[in-house]
Amino acid sequence: MPNLTRKRLSTQIYLTIIAALFAFVIAGGAMWRRAIDSVPIRQALEVAGELVEGALPPPEAGSAATEEALKRISTRLKLDLALFDASHKPIASTSRVLPTPPSRRNESGFVFGRGGPAWAIPLPDGRWLVARNPLRSNRHPGLWFLGFLAAIATTVGVIAWPVVRGLTRRLERLQEGVERLGTGDLSARVEVKGRDEIAELAKRFNESAARIESLVQSHRLLLANASHELRTPLARVRMGVELLKDKADPDRKAALERDISELDRLIEEILLSSRLDAGTPLDRSERVDLLALAAEEAAHFDQTEVSGVSADIVGDPQLLRRLIRNLLQNAHRHGRPPVDLTVLRHDHTAILRVSDQGSGFPPADTDRAFEPFHRGADRGRTPGSGLGLALVRQIAERHGGTVRIIPGSDGHTLNCVELALTAAV
Repeated sequence: MPNLTRKRLSTQIYLTIIAALFAFVIAGGAMWRRAIDSVPIRQALEVAGELVEGALPPPEAGSAATEEALKRISTRLKLDLALFDASHKPIASTSRVLPTPPSRRNESGFVFGRGGPAWAIPLPDGRWLVARNPLRSNRHPGLWFLGFLAAIATTVGVIAWPVVRGLTRRLERLQEGVERLGTGDLSARVEVKGRDEIAELAKRFNESAARIESLVQSHRLLLANASHELRTPLARVRMGVELLKDKADPDRKAALERDISELDRLIEEILLSSRLDAGTPLDRSERVDLLALAAEEAAHFDQTEVSGVSADIVGDPQLLRRLIRNLLQNAHRHGRPPVDLTVLRHDHTAILRVSDQGSGFPPADTDRAFEPFHRGADRGRTPGSGLGLALVRQIAERHGGTVRIIPGSDGHTLNCVELALTAAV
């Protein structure tokens, strides 16, 4: 599901279109305003002034005659008109809300004032005629401009929004497919719609996901076949060792049996690590008391003390047993007894701590201790495959937990696993 706190791409595209149109309108208005202030427009207004002067009585005529003539012109042109003398004093008017003429005599064109914009036309005799369309006399220019921008936004929304939303919805579905694939769902595919770049991207994603799924399945099949092919000769060797009975040297026979058991455990750990890496669902998921499980596993080891409190978690009992067993095996193989296993609870977290009396991990190995097949430089003489702690980390992460190595205050090693408690605790 897309993160709603992120700004949607569709909204960004829509706002970009609106901003571009607004910029176009403002730039067009500025260019138009500059155009109407040009010399040809002024000349046209001067010609209009000469024509109007011919239709008006001379300045020395009475106000009644001037007003009557102004009304007659206003009726024929269907415009609101106002006549001003050279000092901008009103002479006659057909409207009470017309603005006054500009301050300088050589200016003409638009004037702004109460009631909105109007035309100011200079007359050759020094008088000014201000004219305006009566349909706009009651409209405030700022409100009219805002209404115009709102109309543009609405129009763009009706026309562009479905197209933009259709594009981004396909991108969201592609994002969901990528997230599903990233969480381990190798069957994740997205619907291919259209014939544009997004459709091509979805097609390529499906092809890549299919190749990844095929490679992982081949990997799983290879591991399964390899384990079968390795365990078959191991079984024959084990049977041959058993048939030797008393004919073989007891020490040699015991060494062979240990090697066979270690190789068998290695195959099992490789298969388990591969299954955890592939994101295979847990075989079982049930409520488990971590302290009881720790006590059961610790009973198989000498000089191991268990303490702490009960901590119920939800998980696979077999995997959790393997986690505890690997930690104890690691402590006994590479540390020095006695080994302490403690189960604690903190807030909503169960904490499993295993410590021994050994010298601890070298600082250089601390960060790599949980990598597969990693073995410290001073541990080459001890048995083990290097998968024990790697499996601990994988099992902890599959249960939503973490594992880390904490140097103890006394110089010893402390392995700490943190898992989420059940809601009922």
